Parts: sequence; C-alpha cells; structure tokens
Amino acid sequence: MIVTRAAKAAAQASARQQHQQLALQRRSFIGPAYRLAKKVTPNISATEAAALEAGTVGFDRDIFAGEASLKHLKSQYSVPKLSPAEQSFMDKEVTQLCEMIDDYEIGIRRDLSKPVWDFIRQNKFLGMCIPTKYGGLGFTAHGHSQVVQKLSCRSGSAAVSVMVPNSLGPGELLMRYGTDAQKDYYLPRLARGELIPCFGLTAAASGSDAASMRDTGTVVRENGVLGVRANFKKRYITLAPIAGVVGLAFNLRDPSRLLGGVGAEGISVVLLERGHPGLRIGDRHDPLASAFMNGTVEGENVFIPLDQIIGGQARAGFGWNMLMDCLAEGRGVSLPAMSVAASKMVAGTVGAYARIRKQFKVPLAELEGVQEHLARVGANTLIAQSSQALINAMLNQHEQPAVLSAVMKQQLTTRMRTTVTDGMDVLGGAGICNGPANFLAAGYMSVPIAITVEGANTLTRSLIIFGQGLTRSHPHLLDIIRAIQAGNDQAGFNKALGAMVRHGVRNAAAATGRALLRKRALSGGEAYYESQLDRLTSAFAFCADVSLTMGGKIKFAEMLSGRYADVLSNLVLGYATLWYTSQHADVKGIDAVRDYAMQGLLAETEDAFYGIFDNFPTRPLAWAMRGMAFPTGRTYRRPSDDLAKEVSRLVSTDSAVRDLFVSHTFVSADPSDRVALIHATLPKAVRADEVLKTLRREKRDATPAEQALIDEVEAAREIIIQVDSFKGLGQERAAGFDQSARPALDDIYNTRSASKPKAQAA
Repeated sequence: MIVTRAAKAAAQASARQQHQQLALQRRSFIGPAYRLAKKVTPNISATEAAALEAGTVGFDRDIFAGEASLKHLKSQYSVPKLSPAEQSFMDKEVTQLCEMIDDYEIGIRRDLSKPVWDFIRQNKFLGMCIPTKYGGLGFTAHGHSQVVQKLSCRSGSAAVSVMVPNSLGPGELLMRYGTDAQKDYYLPRLARGELIPCFGLTAAASGSDAASMRDTGTVVRENGVLGVRANFKKRYITLAPIAGVVGLAFNLRDPSRLLGGVGAEGISVVLLERGHPGLRIGDRHDPLASAFMNGTVEGENVFIPLDQIIGGQARAGFGWNMLMDCLAEGRGVSLPAMSVAASKMVAGTVGAYARIRKQFKVPLAELEGVQEHLARVGANTLIAQSSQALINAMLNQHEQPAVLSAVMKQQLTTRMRTTVTDGMDVLGGAGICNGPANFLAAGYMSVPIAITVEGANTLTRSLIIFGQGLTRSHPHLLDIIRAIQAGNDQAGFNKALGAMVRHGVRNAAAATGRALLRKRALSGGEAYYESQLDRLTSAFAFCADVSLTMGGKIKFAEMLSGRYADVLSNLVLGYATLWYTSQHADVKGIDAVRDYAMQGLLAETEDAFYGIFDNFPTRPLAWAMRGMAFPTGRTYRRPSDDLAKEVSRLVSTDSAVRDLFVSHTFVSADPSDRVALIHATLPKAVRADEVLKTLRREKRDATPAEQALIDEVEAAREIIIQVDSFKGLGQERAAGFDQSARPALDDIYNTRSASKPKAQAA
C-alpha cells in the first residue's frame, strides 16, 4: 500500500511537471503569437462587422476549408425549376410584354411607352417578390431571375425598370424589417404598382464607399413629434424620376439623446412618399444608351417623423445591417440574370448569324478567326448559365450567400462584357449601325452600367471577394478575430490558433498530395476536372492561410487580393459548371463545351496562382506556396484549336447545346422581327449549304425543291445582312426629316434654292 501510494504520488508529480513544461512551452509560443496577432490585426468597424455578419456561408466555407466537393453539391442542390405559376407568367405575361416592346423606340423616347408601363403595373411585374398575402406574386429568386433574363433579351431598359423594385429597395427591406403597419400600407401598393419605389443610397462622395455617406439626419422633437431633420443629396438613383416612394439612407445623429435608448445613432433607412415636404425628385441622369429612369433625390432640412424609419424607431441606426443583408442576396440575382441573358442572346443569335452570313463565299462560322470568338461565347455562356442555376438553387433554399453573390456579380458581368464584345466582333458592320434591326447595340453600350452598379467590379474583385471571404468564410479566422477584439480572451485565441495551424498543415499536405496524385487523362471527363478542382481547392485553402502572415496589410494589397479572388471565383465557377453539366448529360455536345470551359478556367486559375507566387512580399513563403501547391510546376494548357472548332460548330448550328442556351429567352412570334428571322433561317441555311455541297460534289443541277430551299435562304439572308438607314437623325428628325437642317449642307450645294423664288434663285 505504501509503495503504491508513493508510486502514485510520483506519477502525479511527474504529470504536473510535464503539464507545467507544456504550459511554459505554450506560453513561450502562444503568448507572443497572441500579442503579435493583436498588433497586426486591424480593428473591425461597425460597418465592416455588419458586412461580415450579413448573409450566410456555405459552399464558400467549404472552399476556404479545402473541403469543397462536387458530390456534396450534387446531393444538396438540383437545377431549379419554375413553379407552375412562374412558368405560366413566363409563357403569357412576360411574352406579351416582350412583344409590346420596341427597344429602339424606347431608346429614342428615353422612356417606356404608357401602354408598357400600364401593363407592367397591372400585371404586378413590380411585385414579383412580394408575398401573395400582400397582393404580390410571391415568386422565388429563380422565378424572379428568369423573368428578368427573358425581358433582358428584348430590352435592358425594361428589364432594369422591373428588376429594381424586386431587388435592393424598399420592398425587400419592408418584407424583412418593416413594422406590421408599414407592411400593410406599403406592400399592397407596391405590388399593384400604385407606388413605384426607388432607393436612395449613393451620394456624391460615397459611391462604392457608401458607408461614408455625408447625408445626415439629426434627431429632434418638434410639436411633440419625435423626428429627424435630414439633409441629403443622392445621385444615380434608378427609378427616382418616377418614384412614388423613396427609401432613403442617411447617417443618424442624436446629440440631445432623444432616442432614449430605443434605436441608436448610425445609418438609418426611412420611407418618404412623393410630395413629402422638402423632398426633391425628378431630375434625370443620362446612363449611356439606356432609357431607364435614373436621377437625383435631394432635400435640405427635411423633417421626417421617426415612425417612418423602416422597422420603426427600434431600427434606427440599423440601416447598414439591413442593406448588407439584402445586398447579400440581391447581387446574386438581378445583374447575373441580365448577364446570362446577354450571353444567351449572343450565343443564340450571333451564333446563328455567323452561320447565315457569308464572306469569301463561306459562312462566317467556318472562318477560324470567328470560331475563336464563338468558342469563347459558348464557354462563357455555359459558365454563366451553370453559375446562375447553382446560386438560384441556394437562394431557393433560403440561403443568403454574401461572398458567392459578390462572385456572381463580378464574374458574370465581366464575362458578359467579353461575350458581348465577341458578339460585336462577329457582327462587324451589322453591329455598329444602330436601329431596330441591331439586336446587340443597346446591350453593348450599356455593359459598363452592369459593371459599375451594386459594387463596382474593380472594388468587388480587389477588396470584397477575397477580403470579405477570407474573414467571413474561413472556418477559423473569425474566431481568432473575435478573441482578439474581446481584449482578454487568451483561451479562445489559443483554441482558434490551434485549429488554424492544423488547418494550414492539413491543406499544405493535401495540396501537395492531390497535385501528385491527381488524374492525368483528359479523357476522364468529369472525374478528371473534379480531380483538378479538388487539388486547386486544397492549394487555395493553404495559400489563403499563408496570406494571413501579412496581417492587416492584405486589405491594402489589392492586386494580390484580386488574384486570390480570381482563384476563388474560378473554383466556384468550375464546380458550378461540373454540377450543372452533370445534370444535363443527355444534351448532345455539352461535353465539348464543358471541356472548353473547364480547360480555360483551370488555365486562368493557374495563372492567378502564379501571380500570387510572383508577387507575395515574403519571398520564402512564396517559394513554399509554389512548391507545395505546384510541386511539378505548371500543369494546364488552354483548349486546343480542334476543340474550339467543335464548340463553335455547336453554337452556330441547330444543336441541342443551342437549344439549352436559348432556353428562357425571348424570340418574337413576328416573322419579320430580325432575331426571329435569324433563328428561323438557321436550320434552313444549314440544309441549304449541305445541298450546295452535294450539288458541287455530284456536279448536277438542283431539283425544284432544292432550288426553292436555296432561294428561300438567299432571300432571308439578304434581309438579315441589311442594316437600318434613316432619312434623318437628331435635329433632322426634329425638323421633319429636312436635310437642309444639316449644317454642313448650309447653302454650299444650293440646297435651299428650291425654297427660294425663281428670280432670286437665278
């Protein structure tokens, strides 16, 4: 017994000694690490905290964890489908509205016609996302996006006019945060179109940096009413000139402490109806070639009762959180829908035009220079359509993927710009002569608008996608930051740091292991690309951890952050493309487009990685990242010319891939409509070319049926290649198409002599 007790005491003493040694070791490492982390980690402002807390994390977290899985995506999400009510609306009301629209005339008038506006209001286009109990249509995010997509194929200005009330604006904010009284009053009126809404956020000195707005409101009590005296000068506000209700954001101040603990200072959002004393709306901006209403919202010393804050006084100071929550979802729907529409329009219509139009006696689509454009169009259209389907599937499950929405906005609008430019290059002269026959000009001229709004793409790429994603989506970083911000949470920091170290070691090993063991054979199809994405995901997770060694400096290294964003974005797009094509495996030819798209994405991702390695400030860490992530050096090559030719053929012939691309787009039932004529002529043009080849090969004349087909196609081609011309434009039009209104003709050719008396003319 004595020996046993002595042995037990010795063992306990030894354990205590070991524990003390380990504690000393931990203190010797973790203590300095904690102090260093506190030193290099920047403080998070209230507005930054609101952005970080906005929305949800999901697939983006999987990527930062190095655990993204195609299998997981397949098990969790299916390609979304329209509900019966949404499909009926698409087939009837949306189609009817598109048929009513003359986009070229809208451009001249700089407004939609009254019948179009009446139809939009009467059929609740402005209330698609408002629940049915308030008189709206109660559509899903997918339904909303498909309506915007189809409308965009006819008129971008009409699509924006419908899109804005259903995106970031008073309606969305009211549904989430409004009081019952506000919902009951405003939502039915918004749904019926009795009130057209706009949202006043952007001001002169606060474009992308909206949180720094100078618009202010001071809490006052006047005539027994607690309210705000506000000063604001907003610009770039879509629908402002015709708005019946304005959602207005300003920085609330309470120097006299009148709020009494209910609500707080900070950015707040109020609702002002048209005609509110002191509110000035109506002046218009001229957004490039677009005709949607856009203008200013201004006021000085405007009194606003506090019960007009969305959510009431209790929501005073909560405006930034509200805006970030709505933006987390909104950026993933509307602008991506317009981008997908533009890509589909180019793939469907320009692809067909390239087959119908001939130069050097062959279709444009047979020229290799044109095939490069069409192949890129096909790949970007598949990427955009796939990504839209995935994000809509997430939104339909009530996720609010803030980081992924930023990826969608930046990537799809950027790829749209490339696609539309490719389309214009193929159209040539037909693309640069404006008029009703030009189906691409308005979209081409308005591309910079999509690039700029809802977070300019430069800002989104260089600051938001990786900067916000690293903090918001990383599985451990936010825990470390919270422990540091707490000021004395050494235990929380220790736990989070340990998890972070294990995370980095695991992904470093996985990056190298997966790089060495990845599949090599392109013939492996989906499995090959999945293997590449998995190894690049591990590499990204490891390299993201290494970026933390820069501390707060990573926020200001925008070029480096932009390359990290490119890697993250391409991984999202790559997984989305594999997920989408796996569910459309029955579409003949889709494998070729998938291969072209994926090989391009892999090469772009590798380039972005090497941009990180070449420019990372701590060179030994850069060498370590390159050695672990790419142990065998560069891996990926761009798609081959033969693959480009095949994708071009699928885009420019009557194929199942084309059918997929033109789904949920608008083609008029009017056979004289240029787009409708192009689509109708394509299959006939392909058959006519086959007949001509046969006739040359067999050295014979055409049969009557063959000649009739050839003549029909030639007649249609002759119409399709024509561009619009006008008796007069601009001031000539205003002068009743009088050519004498042209200053250059003023008397030099005696053009006015016809209106002079004969004797005087002599």
